[in-house]
Order: sequence, then structure tokens, then C-alpha cells
Amino acid sequence: MDAIDRRILDLLREDARRTVRDIADHVGLTVAPVKRRIDRLEATGVIDGYTVRINPARIGPDLEAVVELRVAGNMDLETILSFSSHVPEVTEVLTLAGDPDALIRVRARTIHELQRVVNVLRTSDKVAGTKTLVVLGTWAKGK
Repeated sequence: MDAIDRRILDLLREDARRTVRDIADHVGLTVAPVKRRIDRLEATGVIDGYTVRINPARIGPDLEAVVELRVAGNMDLETILSFSSHVPEVTEVLTLAGDPDALIRVRARTIHELQRVVNVLRTSDKVAGTKTLVVLGTWAKGK
């Protein structure tokens, strides 16, 4: 990967529906080499897929929180993912090296619903502790 590949990735992060011609204009190449680069990035797994960004406030619950999860003993990461995936309000799980063991992103309609979700997460026999942080705002590169 070179600087042009990285720029192509940045442009696609900003807008995955961007045309190859638009990308070519931004990186200073013609369409054909940009298309070949994108095809190569897809074939090698650098580009794993394309997705849509949804404004959650427009379609659903507007209370978001991140729950830090600490586990007791040697719970493997697949177990964390497994029990978290059965909770519909859980939108993302990041397993970590260090403390905490995982960060779990939750969307809930009310503070009472958030409390219920946190209780579900913390009642697993291997969970040693949780810490809940309510999200006030977000920013991500390319959004």
C-alpha cells in the first residue's frame, strides 16, 4: 500500500458511493488505474465491504452508552461476543487487551432500558464488573 491507496481508502471512508471518476480526480490519476487499485484492495481483503452510515437518532433510540466490561478469570473473547450478541440493544462489542476486557456500545430508548441492559450484562457469572458511560456526542474520521 502506498500513499495513493491510503488516500483512496480515506475517500471511500468519507463516501463509499463515491464514483471511481471522482476518486481519480482527487488522487490525480485516470479512472483505469484507480479502478485497478480498488479491485486490488478488495481482492486482498483491505476493503472488506461497503456499508451505509445511519443516523440512529432519526430511526430509533437516542440514548447511547458504552459499558466497560471486566471479566473474572479466563473468559475467552468468543464468550463475551456470544452473550453480548443476544442483547438486542448491544450494537457493537470491542474486545480489548488490558483493562477493561471489552467495551460494549448500547442504544436504549430510556435510562430505565439502559439500566436493564447493564443488569443483563453484569449478571453473567463471569462478569467481575461494569462501568457505564453515557455518550453525549460522537465524531469519527470520515463522517
